Amino acid sequence: MFDDKPTLRDVAKLAGVSLGTASNALNNRGNVSDEARTRVTEAAAALGYRMQVRMATSARPNLSVIGAIGKMDKGETMTINPFYSYVLAGIERECQRHNLSLMLANISVDRMNRPVNLPPMLLDHQVDGVLMVGTFLEDTIHLIGRKFDKPVVLVDAYAPGGRFDSVITDNITGAYMAVKYLIKQGHKKIGLVGSTNEAYPSIRERRKGYLRALKHHRISEVFIQDSELTRDSAYEATCTLIQRVPKITAIFACNDEVALGVLTAARQMGRDVPNDLSVIGFDDIDLATQVSPALTTMRVDKMLMGTMAVRYLKDRAESPDRSSLTTLISTTLVVRDTVRALPKG
Repeated sequence: MFDDKPTLRDVAKLAGVSLGTASNALNNRGNVSDEARTRVTEAAAALGYRMQVRMATSARPNLSVIGAIGKMDKGETMTINPFYSYVLAGIERECQRHNLSLMLANISVDRMNRPVNLPPMLLDHQVDGVLMVGTFLEDTIHLIGRKFDKPVVLVDAYAPGGRFDSVITDNITGAYMAVKYLIKQGHKKIGLVGSTNEAYPSIRERRKGYLRALKHHRISEVFIQDSELTRDSAYEATCTLIQRVPKITAIFACNDEVALGVLTAARQMGRDVPNDLSVIGFDDIDLATQVSPALTTMRVDKMLMGTMAVRYLKDRAESPDRSSLTTLISTTLVVRDTVRALPKG
């Protein structure tokens, strides 16, 4: 799936934009829409295109080219990820600040989430450090750590007990604050959609934050309906939850994609949002403001995650023997139109 030397013209063709638009998007120039910029970035990642960024200052010789690696299911067509596209934008912006070249690639994974192949940037040692962006298995992270004897930083990825620096979201506190907000609005029958016991660590943490908020506010009733992090799965789970617990007045969705499925299910079940059912999401993707009613959610500073990851990688290259560090990115409540305060009494 990776060409040896993809060109800017290849990127433009795959993204469906002009050569000039592709160049402007990859060099962070103006006059490019967010959608086009994201398509170009995703196309560059799919092709393994190497972006040259030149600034007035000189990069340190021990870190000149950074590789950012995402993942995609085997045989999957390229899609725009509403979360990680902003993380990549933060990575690109910080690379520009430090005169670092950036290469993007995806690892194809099978149904068990295990890598089918590794991108040439790793096998041919084309980069001086790697950012692993997203939901990789621990085994995959450790495999790359062994094969690639250079700095590796994890972004929204987990490898407990490893030697990797990481940048993750403060999921427990964020979920706690989301549910606390619902409780402050008078809700006590609060459901959770968008997690399973085997979910990725970040989602299990959000589930833990939900449970902690209920416990701290002495609410004993817990209404969890397991689902995957897709709209269709969340839709089915929400319909089941409403049928199972008709008295429910609010739902915490583990991310905004799940929340969109919850909103659709609520309409299908005859529940008006927010008058009959309040909904709060997590992440604050662009679609959160485009749906009606606009989604109340917990904002994650996704560009900051990318920025901090590059800074960690630079520091690790300069101090390879220091202890590993983890940064928790805090979340912010964004109040919109999907949560209603219940009448007192």
